[in-house]
Amino acid sequence: MTGHFRSFAARAEGSMTILSLYFLAGVLAVSAFAIDFGYLMSARNQLQVGADAAAHAALYFREKNDADAARAKAVEIANHSMPAADYGDVLRVQDVAFGHWDYASRTFTPDPHSREAVRVLPGRTASRGNPVAAHLFRFLNKPFWDLSAQAVFVTYVPHCMREGFVGDRVVDIQSNNGYEDGFCLHSNEYVSVNSNNTFEPGTVVSMPDSGDIDLPRSGFETNPGLKAALRSGYYRLRILRQLDQIHDDLYFASGEFLPDYITSSVPVVLDVKKLTTADLVPGRVHRVGCRSNGLTVDPGTVLSEVVVVTDCAIKFGQGVTLEDAVVFTRDTGAKSVSAASSLQIGRNDACAEGGGAQIVTYGGVDVPSDLRFYGGQIIALDHVQFSANAGGIEGASIISGSTISGTSNMTMGFCGSGMETNFSVPYFKLAY
Repeated sequence: MTGHFRSFAARAEGSMTILSLYFLAGVLAVSAFAIDFGYLMSARNQLQVGADAAAHAALYFREKNDADAARAKAVEIANHSMPAADYGDVLRVQDVAFGHWDYASRTFTPDPHSREAVRVLPGRTASRGNPVAAHLFRFLNKPFWDLSAQAVFVTYVPHCMREGFVGDRVVDIQSNNGYEDGFCLHSNEYVSVNSNNTFEPGTVVSMPDSGDIDLPRSGFETNPGLKAALRSGYYRLRILRQLDQIHDDLYFASGEFLPDYITSSVPVVLDVKKLTTADLVPGRVHRVGCRSNGLTVDPGTVLSEVVVVTDCAIKFGQGVTLEDAVVFTRDTGAKSVSAASSLQIGRNDACAEGGGAQIVTYGGVDVPSDLRFYGGQIIALDHVQFSANAGGIEGASIISGSTISGTSNMTMGFCGSGMETNFSVPYFKLAY
């Protein structure tokens, strides 16, 4: 019997089973810790998604509301995605700050009066009473973990909304045009380009799918630079949804869209068929009544430091100039704004600050001859059709809720300055 036990003890069968158990225990431990780590990473990602949503909501709401209301909106959105009953106070009012974002240094500077940027700092921490509970990490004496996140959203005006032609439908530009560095053509459907156009490096031609560009048979060969200029993208034309507000701010001479050169809230009320320089009082808003044949602006009239608001269709006579001026009509006709020839929008001042002008209409614009832009803007809900002076575009913005049709033999110059009075609304993007 003793020899039998000695023989059994000396046998090696089954030793690998014990070793396998050790390996299995190790694998299970590593797997368990990996599951815990994955759970913590998932909780961190959830916190970041909540931070991004809350920051976007805060800055969007801040556009038309005070800072306290916007901070409360951020907390509301955070609680919607991560209810306090389950996650505790993930985001508190004091975790939301408005301020300024420096792209170069990637730093945020708080400023309670700012509408430019917002930073939110949500967290699940012991100090908040809502740390993230781990499972197997508790065996390392770490049962709870502090997690935090940060999101910075900023406002910006898209490049194409500052200078260029932007249409919700087709943007159709003919032949023999030159587009300088910085100029933009954008359509929310597609851009149509004819032959012999030149696109400098830095020009942008965009649409939802850049492959939808409409070209002549010669394709890119007769449009040098076009291929490099193509981009894919889509813009919500937010400014078109603000036309009622722009009208009211101008009509009542009060509000964020009122130009600084309007110095009196008392309007000049006119009931005329023809508007002349003598009718215009600098620094005032002019409300013009509407007659059956619409409103004509006398040839050679210079509109300077004035706002004209009307419900009439407007026809500009030859050689009319707008400098530091806004003309707004609620007429919805296809030619609610038209001109004989040589309509100049903005002061010809080599892109200097000031002197810009804007035409805004609920209808369409038709300028068949010699339209000139010098830091000017047209905003129309309907179609914009124009023929420009060959050298008369230097700082131009056209935004249409329909199509834009331009003629040939134009040079589209880019300013980058001198258009500070153009109407715009902010867009929002994640900076950090």
